[in-house]
Amino acid sequence: MTGSTTSPESLTVLFRALRLPSFAIHYEEVAQRVEQDGWSFTDGLRYLAEQEIEDRRRRRIARNLKRSDLPAGKTLQTLDTARLPAKVRRQLPSLCEGSFVRRADNVLAFGLPGRGKTHSCCAIANELIQRGYTVLFIPAYRLVQRLLVAKRELELEAELRRLDRIDAVLIDDIGYIQQDREEMEVLFTFLAERYERRSVMITSNLVFSQWDRIFKDPMTTACAIDRVVHHSIILEMTGRSVRADEANERIEMDSTHKDQGES
Repeated sequence: MTGSTTSPESLTVLFRALRLPSFAIHYEEVAQRVEQDGWSFTDGLRYLAEQEIEDRRRRRIARNLKRSDLPAGKTLQTLDTARLPAKVRRQLPSLCEGSFVRRADNVLAFGLPGRGKTHSCCAIANELIQRGYTVLFIPAYRLVQRLLVAKRELELEAELRRLDRIDAVLIDDIGYIQQDREEMEVLFTFLAERYERRSVMITSNLVFSQWDRIFKDPMTTACAIDRVVHHSIILEMTGRSVRADEANERIEMDSTHKDQGES
């Protein structure tokens, strides 16, 4: 290669062949800095490596966010924290940091409909993804159906292994499913498999004393609660219904506009 000149196009091809797209994007900028600003070869190489690492981090976050199935718009930025109970507001920062995932703890959000359970948990989940964790958002009924299909196809163990690769599974509205025994069994199996190994986040409009509606059998209910509660953080979502208040505000605004139109 002595005395030869490497074209920018051939370098781009080489970088992409090595799966270094950020090198291909930034190397001309680095070459200019070497010539004009006195950067050393090591300076330039370090800069390119840092850009590659950062770009890979961003792509990984975007990929994990897409795979999470989190509802659009339910983020920390759109969460009206002023409406949350004071204790929940204090809990949010540490939950968003993700230490509970490293400990394989669970997060349980209880409250009547419209109190911000799902939005709060989704906001936490979004922050976890930004910190490199993997998350899956799934309504309870859909998780149960997914596990039932796997069981009937003799693939339940494989499906549990696939779910086990996810750092935190957010099960939404566990209180709304009225299960038969087979459905109850697969949900219990899932919770038992993750116990002290992986985190679950659960939203429910039913307090623990009402979980017999979910699991039917008293012994299974007690065992499920024991596994979920042990190593858990509980968010008690009290206060007024966000959805009801927003609906009332819309009604008042519509009434005001109507009155102004008539006047």
